[in-house]
Amino acid sequence: MGSSKLLCYWYILQILFTTSLIQAAPGNSMLFREYIGAEGKNVQFSDLPINPNVDFHYILSFAIDYTNTISPSPTNGDFTAYWDTENLSPSQVSSIKSKHPNVKVAMSLGGDTINGQFVLFSPESISSWVRNAINSITKIVKEYHLDGIDIDYEHFNADPDTFAECIGQLLFFLKQNKIVSFASIAPYDNDDVQPHYLALWSKYGNLIDFVNFQFYAYDKGTTITQFLQHFHDQNANYKGANVLVSFGTDDSGGLKPDKGFFKACSTLKSQGKLHGIFIWSADDSKEAGFPFEKQSQALLASAK
Repeated sequence: MGSSKLLCYWYILQILFTTSLIQAAPGNSMLFREYIGAEGKNVQFSDLPINPNVDFHYILSFAIDYTNTISPSPTNGDFTAYWDTENLSPSQVSSIKSKHPNVKVAMSLGGDTINGQFVLFSPESISSWVRNAINSITKIVKEYHLDGIDIDYEHFNADPDTFAECIGQLLFFLKQNKIVSFASIAPYDNDDVQPHYLALWSKYGNLIDFVNFQFYAYDKGTTITQFLQHFHDQNANYKGANVLVSFGTDDSGGLKPDKGFFKACSTLKSQGKLHGIFIWSADDSKEAGFPFEKQSQALLASAK
């Protein structure tokens, strides 16, 4: 993308986003999402149970702007697919979508670590990172026949305003040019993480369709009452958002399925506040046979 074209988009952004334009959240939805491919456990799309009565999103984890070397280093927005590309290939994306019309596939950017080190959001400049990200992400989206994008940076070598501008301008281009049809962010309650995502939401919230809030990042032993309070707090932080509830099938924290997660979901559903459920992750769920994926989708597909 030429510098003049990028500059043109920058001026458009300034006009369109002088004030925040936040979309109003609807009531209950039938959206189920699951991260897949981050842990190299040979999980395939076809392994997961797919309820035909829900909207089902696979989220490939992760595309990372780091070098593919023993000691990876940032590439300033030049993204590479780091998920299990052997089992989750472009042909397999096309196959699962053709077999299940309710399925869409997205990719998540960033993640926690790569080769044992933190993945840092580390742009050299806003314009250069955006330019590189647009080029590399567009290529991956087209190669893998993807529908959406998720933002899951968890460590930062940039201030919140820089993060907001880089990601906001990227999302604007991808959606304006119909490269992706939906976008999500994946924040959690942390004094460093949250300010970056709140800055992004404040200025570019109208480009973000879902907030995949990592409720499993809260303490282990979270109770139903605490979980519902956390949900209320994050709805206030991301005002007007479709905040999805979540749990992990790994050793993470939060409210677990056997401790009342689905009871809490039923409460939210009765209040018209269940905007969807997502799970981290299919790799961790594989050994048990995906029982909670089945239960989540059954709850979403059921009547009030």
